[in-house]
Amino acid sequence: MATTSESGHLRNVNNFESLLTAATTYGADYNPSKNSLALPAMQQLLADSKESLDALKQAISVYNTVRNERRKAFAALNPRITRIYNALKSSDSSSEDDHSAAILVRKLRGQRASDRLTKDELEVLKAEGKEVKQKSSSQMGFDNRLDNFDKLVCLLANIPEYNPNEPMLKVEGLKSFYNDLLAKNTKVVEAHAQMYLAATRRDTVLYKPLTGMVDLAQDAKMYMKSVTGNGSVSYKQISKLAFHNYAN
Repeated sequence: MATTSESGHLRNVNNFESLLTAATTYGADYNPSKNSLALPAMQQLLADSKESLDALKQAISVYNTVRNERRKAFAALNPRITRIYNALKSSDSSSEDDHSAAILVRKLRGQRASDRLTKDELEVLKAEGKEVKQKSSSQMGFDNRLDNFDKLVCLLANIPEYNPNEPMLKVEGLKSFYNDLLAKNTKVVEAHAQMYLAATRRDTVLYKPLTGMVDLAQDAKMYMKSVTGNGSVSYKQISKLAFHNYAN
């Protein structure tokens, strides 16, 4: 998917439309032997090019909308986690269950599940013949957070002592909250896939070698140059129309 500003793609399409307008002024003199340069084919390509830009613009809009919705939903996760942990600690749950919950809570907050060993501690373990690999502390991706929150809810569901009175802290309330987060994350994944497909379609229509709009525009310019000559007024009008390939 090309990362160039959308203005560059739009400029290519606008210049192609200007080129097509100029070609129609040639009248019967515009008679290329290459079928893809014929006016009906060029007009269809222009329509396809505009449609591909519009489709991508819409896909980007949808993606940004659902991504913002996901961000807002996940912003409520940390406060909910704090309330969950406080409710658990204030119950008659065992220290073992509290410890298991604490590990998941720390992961959800982007903290290490255990303290990072110092260099001296690592050297001691190495001298004892023990190889220790310390994992990265960051598990803050949306998929990771969903997975860890699901694990926390499953853990709480198996702790009889965890039975808060607040509906949003009860296991059923947490499951509902998790399902909402999951649904919003899924929408972002799906929207991203649609955006990628739309960008691929745009790049195919505009930049595919030989048959894409940019290559055909260059061919059309060369043909029109052959019809009227390099110094003609009609060719000078289109010679300044630039077409750039922004595909990756």
